[in-house]
Amino acid sequence: MKVSTEWLADYVSLENVQAEELAEQITRAGIEIDDIENRNKGINKVVVGYVKSKEKHPDADKLNVCIVDAGQEEDLQIVCGAKNVDAGQHVPVALVGAKMPDGMEIKKAKLRGMASHGMICSARELGMNDKLLPKDQQEGILVLPATVKVGTPISQVLGLDDQVLDFDLTPNRSDCLSMFGAAYEVGAILGRDVTLPSPEKELVEVGDPAVDHISVTVSTPEHCSHYAARYITGVKITSSPLWMQNRLMAAGVRPINNIVDITNYVMLEYGQPLHAFDADKLTNGKIDVRLAKDGETLVTLDGQERKLESHMLLITDGVKPVALAGVMGGENSEVTADTVNILLESAKFDGGTVRKTSRQLGLRSEASQRFEKEVDPGAIIPALNRAALLISRHAEGTVHPGIVESASAQVEEQTIVLSLNKLNRYLGTDLSMLEVKTIFARLHFACADTAQGVIEVRIPTRRGDIMCDVDLIEEIARLYGYDNIPTTAIEGPTTPGGYTRPQALRRDIRRLMTHGGWQEVISYSFTHPALTTLFPTLKSEGGHAVKLAMPMSEERSVLRTSIIPQLLDTAVYNANRKQYDLSLFEMGNVFFSEEEQLTTQPNELAVLALLLTGNNGQKQWNVTPQKVDFFDLKGALETVFERLGLQESITYVANQPEGYHPGRSASIYLETNSGNKHLVGTLGQIHPELQQERDLNDVYVAELLLQPLYDYTNYEVSYKELQRFPAVERDIAVVVDSSVEAGDLLATIRKAAGELLQSVQVFDVFTGSKLGEGKKSIAIALQYRHHERTLTDEEVTAAHADAVAALEQTFQAELRK
Repeated sequence: MKVSTEWLADYVSLENVQAEELAEQITRAGIEIDDIENRNKGINKVVVGYVKSKEKHPDADKLNVCIVDAGQEEDLQIVCGAKNVDAGQHVPVALVGAKMPDGMEIKKAKLRGMASHGMICSARELGMNDKLLPKDQQEGILVLPATVKVGTPISQVLGLDDQVLDFDLTPNRSDCLSMFGAAYEVGAILGRDVTLPSPEKELVEVGDPAVDHISVTVSTPEHCSHYAARYITGVKITSSPLWMQNRLMAAGVRPINNIVDITNYVMLEYGQPLHAFDADKLTNGKIDVRLAKDGETLVTLDGQERKLESHMLLITDGVKPVALAGVMGGENSEVTADTVNILLESAKFDGGTVRKTSRQLGLRSEASQRFEKEVDPGAIIPALNRAALLISRHAEGTVHPGIVESASAQVEEQTIVLSLNKLNRYLGTDLSMLEVKTIFARLHFACADTAQGVIEVRIPTRRGDIMCDVDLIEEIARLYGYDNIPTTAIEGPTTPGGYTRPQALRRDIRRLMTHGGWQEVISYSFTHPALTTLFPTLKSEGGHAVKLAMPMSEERSVLRTSIIPQLLDTAVYNANRKQYDLSLFEMGNVFFSEEEQLTTQPNELAVLALLLTGNNGQKQWNVTPQKVDFFDLKGALETVFERLGLQESITYVANQPEGYHPGRSASIYLETNSGNKHLVGTLGQIHPELQQERDLNDVYVAELLLQPLYDYTNYEVSYKELQRFPAVERDIAVVVDSSVEAGDLLATIRKAAGELLQSVQVFDVFTGSKLGEGKKSIAIALQYRHHERTLTDEEVTAAHADAVAALEQTFQAELRK
C-alpha cells in the first residue's frame, strides 16, 4: 500500500514529523516501510504557463514557435517540437536556469535561427511516471486544466511536494490497505487525533426514491453477505479534478475519468472497493448476485472473454453477467463517455471465493486484493455515501434518495475481556490500568472496567485481525514500544526438544543409505493419473488415488500412490545425460483414499523407495565393473533391516506384482511377535516392456512401508564383547523340490537348531539332471557358538541333527552324500 503523506495529512496532523522519522516509527510499531518515494525528482524553476499563440517555425516543419505567458515580466518565446502543443493551453514551462530530473539545465538557445527562452515539458521530463497518466496525455507535452493559475510552481499543481511511504503489510493487517487505516495507525503511533470525512452529513438526495429504478437480490448470501447500491442520474463524464488525479498517481493508480477515478479514490480512502455500472445497460435496473453456470462467458473490462465455472461469483442483471464479483467489471456495463445514469455498488464478497476466481483467471486487481483479505463490513455504507457525494460534486450527478441493499449478516463490534495481570505477565511489564486505557484510546478502541484489573475492549469492525485477548496484548506491546519491554527470564515448565521415534529412525535410515553410497532424491508428491497404476501400491485394497481440486496441470493432477515412477523419471533424466550408474533412494509419503469422491482426510503412508541400475564401480585397467542385480538391491534392504534389528523377522516370497519382471521380483513380509506376517514391501526388476518404453538398462526397484518398521523394530544400540570362544562350523547340502524357497529352509533351521546357532546362510544352489526332474540342491553353512564356554562335539551334533531332522520332516529334504 502506497501512502501519500500529503493525502494522509488530511486526516492526521504530520506537523513537525519528517517522512523518514515517521517511517522509522511505523516500522518499530510493527509495519515495515519498504521505501520512501519523493515525488519531486529534483525539478525547480518550472511553472504553469499559458500558450498565447503558436506558429510554424519558418525553417523547420516539425517545430513550432510559441508565445507563452509564464507569469514573468515578459512573455517568453519558446520553440517546441511536440505535436500536441496548441494555443490556449496551460502547460508546464521550465524557465531559463531550471534543472531537470535527468540533469539537463535549461538555457537560452537558438533553434534553426529562432530564439527559445525555456522549454514546454512533458510528464516524463518532469520525472513523472507517464504510464500513470490518462492515455491521451502519455505522449507529447503535459496539458494542464484551464483552472490552474499561471506562474504557479508546477510542484504545487501536480502535488509533487509529497513523499510516499510504501507499507509492506502482512496478511493480517488488511485494515491498512486504506488511507483511513493508515491514519488510525499513524494517529495511534504519534498520539494525535484522527479526523475523517462524514459524507452522510453533506450528501443531498434529490428526486424519486432509488428503489423505483433499481433492485438488488442476492441468490447466494453465503458468498455475498451484504450488497448495497445507490442510483445516480445526470452525470457528466469528464476528467477528474487534478488534485484527485495527483493522489491516485501517488498511489500507483492511473486516472481514467471522473466516475472511475472517484470509485478508485474512495477504495483507497476507505479500503472498500466500489464499482459503477451504466444503469441504462442493466435490464430493468436489476442486480442479482449468483454463482456462474458452467460454460457461461463474460468479456471483462480488459477486453478478454472469460470462460466461467460454477464456483465463480457473478453480478448479473437477471439476464446476463455484468461483472465478476470483487474482481473486474464487464465490458457490457462499463461507464463510457455516453453514460448518464449510474448504479453504484458497494458490497462484502467472500474472500475465499474472490481469491479462487482471481487466481484461476489470472486477474489480480486492487479490488480483489482487498476482498481476498476481507474488507471492513462497517465501511460498506459510508464508502458508498462518500462516492455518491463526490460524484454529485465532480460529475454533477443527482443522488436519488435511499440505499437499495440486501444484507444477510448484521455488522457487530466484537468485545474482548482483558486482564491487566495477564497482560503484564505476558510482557514482563508493570503497566497500570490508566496506561493501558490510554493506549486503547490512541487506537480508538472503546473500553470499560468490568472488575478489578479487568476491562472490556470493543473492537472496531475495521480491525478484523483482533480476535482474542493476546491480540490486544500485542497491540499494547507494539505501541508501548518493543524497546521499552524489559528483558525477563522465561517462567513455567519447559519441555526438552527431541526427535520422535519415527523421526529418529528416518534420520538413521537416511544416514545409513547415504554412507552406503546411495543418493537421496526429493520429488513432487503430485503426478499424472496414469502413473498411479504402474506399480502395485502398498495401500489397502480398493484404495483410490486422490485427485487435486485445482491442479496446476494434467501432469500434476493427483497425489502419488507410489514413489517408484518418480525415481524412474529421475533415471531417464540422468540416462539422457549419459549418467547410467545410479543408486537412488527417496523417503516420502504416498496417498490414497477409500472413497472415489473425497469427503474425508485421505490416508498418508511413509515409504522408502530405492532404484538401482548400471554397474558397480568404475572400469579400471585391472578391474572389470559388474552389473548390478537383484541381490545388490536385496542386500541394501537387508542392511536396513539389520540396522533396525529386524533381520530375523523378514522373509522374501517370490512374486510377480504388476509392473515388475515376472521372474525377478519378490514381496517382503514382516513377522510380528504374534506370528502373523504382514506385507511391508516389494522389490525386483521392472517389467521389460516398461524398461523398453523408458529406454533404460536393467533397473531394479524396491518400495517399503516404514510404519510397520517403526512399530516392530528393536531399535536399541547394544554392544557385545568380542567372542572369546571358538565357533564350530558345519555345512550341509540338501536336495528339495525346486518350488521350495531357500528363505523357508533358513527359517526352519533357525527355529530347530536353537540358541546355539549363531548364523546360517546359503552358499550354493545347484540344479541338474543328476538330481532328478523338479529337484535342486541347496548348500547351507551353519555356525554354532556359545558365548560363555567352548562347545562340545556332542552339543553341536545334537543341535545340528535337530536342524537336519526339521528339514527332512518339513520339506522332505534329502542330504546329499
